[in-house]
Amino acid sequence: MADLRTKIHNVDYKNPVLTASGTFGYGVEFDDFFDVSLLGGIIVKGTTIHPRQGNAYPRMAETAAGMLNTVGLQNKGAKYFKSDIYPNLLKYDTNILVNVSGSTVAEYVECAEIINELDHIAGIELNISCPNVKEGGMAFGTSCPSAAAVVRAVRNSYKKPIMVKLSPNVTDITEIAIAVESAGADSVSLINTLLGMAINAETRKPVLSTVTGGLSGPAVKPIALRMVWQVARAVRIPVIGMGGIMNATDAIEFFLAGATAIQVGTANFIDPMASIKIIDGIDEYLNRHKINSISEIIGCLQM
Repeated sequence: MADLRTKIHNVDYKNPVLTASGTFGYGVEFDDFFDVSLLGGIIVKGTTIHPRQGNAYPRMAETAAGMLNTVGLQNKGAKYFKSDIYPNLLKYDTNILVNVSGSTVAEYVECAEIINELDHIAGIELNISCPNVKEGGMAFGTSCPSAAAVVRAVRNSYKKPIMVKLSPNVTDITEIAIAVESAGADSVSLINTLLGMAINAETRKPVLSTVTGGLSGPAVKPIALRMVWQVARAVRIPVIGMGGIMNATDAIEFFLAGATAIQVGTANFIDPMASIKIIDGIDEYLNRHKINSISEIIGCLQM
């Protein structure tokens, strides 16, 4: 095999393939399909300080070349994660990150402080696409001041690496990336879902209970690829690419655009083995092109 090892901040990854939050559960759901420890890392589903029931059904809808979701961060809270989920993750020999969400800066900090106590967690991924209830519901990640504020507050409390998941629903994503880098982010991951909607023409009603939801899947890949390329040229910290990655060729394109690693999301719903096939496909690509290491193609787009 080629050398697939990569590094995100100060953490070593055996390969650059991670699974995206919200599409891989807590990892244990995939034990029947493959050895989860083969992955470079897993990012467990969104975790908040208080339990959340999520949004009303229907909250998922298939679209052309993608899917919409409005699950609403359903989870049993950070304390439950610590007591009941975390012990089940100790068996994995891979990097585990927790996606942290909140409705206020204080909630992000409280959640991060609980995760900080868990030795087997390699870091957190801050989901700044959440609505800031104290600012009228505008997402933290859609303005530089609010994005920087939540990262800075968590940075003061959380001692391990912080990855910040960026929203694409902004005018200039590079400005947000620069803001969170300045506030203490160790890496950025992008893109989160694009805001979309679906309508049932027969009933004349929205398909989703919340009317709008997050679009993911192959349809968003060109936008994700463009944003990863832009952000990789704007910041000095590692960039983790995601958005419509369905196979190894998709992943290679993100590496060429400047991604240090990638996350596989919607593809997990279609094929539980998708991430493993992507790892094998990356290795095949490198060997076919006589490239010794994944690091040799990161950011090597020929203009």
